[in-house]
Amino acid sequence: MSHPKDGGSNDRRNEGLGEGKTVIKTATRGQNQLAGIMLALGALFLFSLLDVQAKYLGQTLPVSQVVWARYFGHFAVMAVIFMPRRGLGLFRTRRPGLQLVRSILLLLCTAAFFTAIQYMPLADAVSISFVSPLLVTALSVPLLGEVVGPRRWSAVAVGFLGAMIIVRPGLGVMHWAAWLLLVMALGFALYQITTRMLSRTDDPITTLFFSAIVGAGAMSLIVPFFWQMPLEPEHWLMLSSLGIIGGVGHYALIKSFQFAPVAVLAPLAYTALLWNTLFGYLVFGDLPDRWTLIGASVLVATGIYILYREGVRGREAAGNTAGNATGAMDQST
Repeated sequence: MSHPKDGGSNDRRNEGLGEGKTVIKTATRGQNQLAGIMLALGALFLFSLLDVQAKYLGQTLPVSQVVWARYFGHFAVMAVIFMPRRGLGLFRTRRPGLQLVRSILLLLCTAAFFTAIQYMPLADAVSISFVSPLLVTALSVPLLGEVVGPRRWSAVAVGFLGAMIIVRPGLGVMHWAAWLLLVMALGFALYQITTRMLSRTDDPITTLFFSAIVGAGAMSLIVPFFWQMPLEPEHWLMLSSLGIIGGVGHYALIKSFQFAPVAVLAPLAYTALLWNTLFGYLVFGDLPDRWTLIGASVLVATGIYILYREGVRGREAAGNTAGNATGAMDQST
């Protein structure tokens, strides 16, 4: 004979277990996202530390030597961490030509940025570099065949207005280094698009390794013509740490995406402006002026809005097409 009361009790116990599992899953997901956020914030702190060291070293050493140290150290970190586990598998790529193009773009952007920050404050340079995500949105139409709606096009236009507020062309205050940074932003946008293309076919660790080895190899051919012996012990220490900081930072950033979604992590990129402003003031006594703050605020606001709209588009695509989860990830790099 059945006992409805007992059955109800069992059902409630089962429901309780189900709720417990849900709570555990939610807590675990929250802990994972927190780990991803902390890794991303740590990576951005390291990148900002790399920038301030590059500016400091560039005041006494050739920029080419600083760029070489950044890439050679990065290559050494990658080799130590991944070569024992992956061996020649690190070179396995389905698109070697695109890997080479991407790596050269990143190298040129690094050299341009390290040159520009010798002539302008870090906060100004980083603010201008925020034009890059806007260019990615614009270039994704002809290069990736993506559809950009009127809202994002409006955000791109407003973002460029923010960039012009910072550089102020025609007012006699624009330095040639600002133009160099705008060109660099275009190159970095192309670098991000090629990264997105490669993410569909190649392991991200392979892509990261290619950028390290191409940069280290190219600069090792160039740096002997510009080498200047560092005179201070701190210069040797900073040169040695540049690549380590960059390599560890990139590795932490890659790991962060294993714990948290792109929509959560992408807006954190703008914390780099806070760190560079702080470091610029503490080390060089630089503070951004009113117009730089206004322009940077416009760029950050439009960048976050574009990320939001891309997130909405990604969710709509996921809802309309079963199993199509690549849209959001394609927007991450």
